[in-house]
Amino acid sequence: QVRLVESGGGLVQAGGSLRLSCAASGIIFSDNAMGWYRQAPGKQRELVAGISSGGVTNYADSVKGRFTISRDNAKNTVTLQMNSLKPEDTAVYYCNAKNRDMTIWGKGTLVTVSS
Repeated sequence: QVRLVESGGGLVQAGGSLRLSCAASGIIFSDNAMGWYRQAPGKQRELVAGISSGGVTNYADSVKGRFTISRDNAKNTVTLQMNSLKPEDTAVYYCNAKNRDMTIWGKGTLVTVSS
């Protein structure tokens, strides 16, 4: 069964850190580009960070220098390290896997940053 399961969300104060993880199953993980997206209340879902199958990363301007995406192909996981969190980072964060045949989404994990 193809599945992405996110973990690591929660409540944190502004300036704090959280680490999100996404565990993939049912796919050839190393063949997939992986990404983290987020959706805040009343806003569209947006790309936060992505990492290609070859390990090339890209980030939204709003998180550059604060967030780091990484992947472990041996463990079929992708991680988003989030530092210096701001209240505007509050959102549901979704893991995404993409290959030439399909796009897969996790169910999301809520991150709340208090001021």
